[in-house]
Amino acid sequence: MTHTSDYDLVILGGGAAAFAAITEASRRDLSTAMVNTGLPIGGTCVNVGCVPSKHLLAVAESGAAASENPFDAVRYPEEPTVDWAAALNDTDELVERFRQENYVDIAEHFEIDIYEGYGQLVDDTTIEVVDGADEGARITGEKALVATGSSPWAPPIDGLYDVDYYTSETILEERDLPESILMLGGGYIALEWGQILHRVGIDVTVLQRSDRVLSDMEGQLGREMQRAFEEEGIEVITGNDFQRVRTLAADGGAEAIQSGVAVETTIDGDERTVTGDALFVATGVQPNSEGIGLETVGIETNPDGTIRVDEYFQTTNPDIYAAGDVIGEPELETVAAKEGNHAVKNAFGNEGVSIDYDAVPAVVFTSPEVAAVGTTELEYMDEHGTCSCRTVQMADVPRAKAVENTDGLVQVVKHHETDEIVGVHMVGPRAADMIMEATLAVTFGLTVDDIIDTVHPFPTFSEAFKQACQAFRRDISMMSCCIE
Repeated sequence: MTHTSDYDLVILGGGAAAFAAITEASRRDLSTAMVNTGLPIGGTCVNVGCVPSKHLLAVAESGAAASENPFDAVRYPEEPTVDWAAALNDTDELVERFRQENYVDIAEHFEIDIYEGYGQLVDDTTIEVVDGADEGARITGEKALVATGSSPWAPPIDGLYDVDYYTSETILEERDLPESILMLGGGYIALEWGQILHRVGIDVTVLQRSDRVLSDMEGQLGREMQRAFEEEGIEVITGNDFQRVRTLAADGGAEAIQSGVAVETTIDGDERTVTGDALFVATGVQPNSEGIGLETVGIETNPDGTIRVDEYFQTTNPDIYAAGDVIGEPELETVAAKEGNHAVKNAFGNEGVSIDYDAVPAVVFTSPEVAAVGTTELEYMDEHGTCSCRTVQMADVPRAKAVENTDGLVQVVKHHETDEIVGVHMVGPRAADMIMEATLAVTFGLTVDDIIDTVHPFPTFSEAFKQACQAFRRDISMMSCCIE
């Protein structure tokens, strides 16, 4: 039986963008309801993204402690091992706790009505639950927000859809891992999961289409990560022109049983077949924009399926806004939250707030970590025909040398006339934490001299950023370890 309830704001989705929106709506005393479609409440980050992957990265790092130990004075009586099933059980408990404390309890605190099931826009700002626990419910708002997120995407490679494969979501359900995995893709998901699986004892081969991993980031970062991975024992094969994916079948009697997978590829004109026990597809995400009634209410999408919005997150239907992964890059939890917050401010306060995406940092939580913000060297050269850039190797940073953790580098890109910092790109220990100083520099137009004149604690990895700035002013090979 259909019943309709009226609210100020109705939301299709239940992840980061949705919860940032309900927080801002509550501050404005707006009545709000959401239809949680797809993943459990909390969306990608808490359920199958940031929380589980970062927990498992830490588990895997501890498991690899003996083999990664750089100190002769430290000895392990035996190699540590990782119980993968136990690790996933712990992950499930962590996710459940996060989901309850950070989402369910928050929704109750703000007195948000949550409808569970598959929702569709059926009439302007009306959402109907067409399947699931609350099937038949209809909610109507003065304004609506679409925040349905994204899902793993598999490229159109011949035979791929006929092969069983893992994604960053389904791997969390696999308690019994194979001995070897082929990782299709070379972005942050592929690298993070590739390192997790390698460090828990799986033979991992990364297959990347472009000529380097992390192809969307500064070139030095991808090359440094490939070197670090190969040094760790993870094979990285770049420059693939994928031709076909097929199963390696074992005799199963009446029907064949998949016992492995083969990727047929061409590299520099040479044909090659790479085999493994299983395949992990980590080639990006696609927006969850199909089947939710966008056409019915006049919302246009881009060729890649993302919802078309203006800089204020308003769709082509003026009463409906959209935020998060469903509107496209960058697909980051914190960006989705900021977009959801701004959408409500614009919808109900006409505040005209937007986001400077050039100042949004990106992080890859591998070991070493990767972090970047702002303009790359190549982008700057394309725009200005010149580049003023300096790079410092972590091997020259006192803290890195002291703790024998010297993988990585820091590159600074500055404006060739004003000396303002326009981009910072780094690989190394604590890069995920170090990038915030660089983000502030890019956001507020700080110059290299502003960073040089700021006292940094010694010895810290953060001195690498300062040292890269000093490289614009002096020969940094002729400095004492206490960088003045």
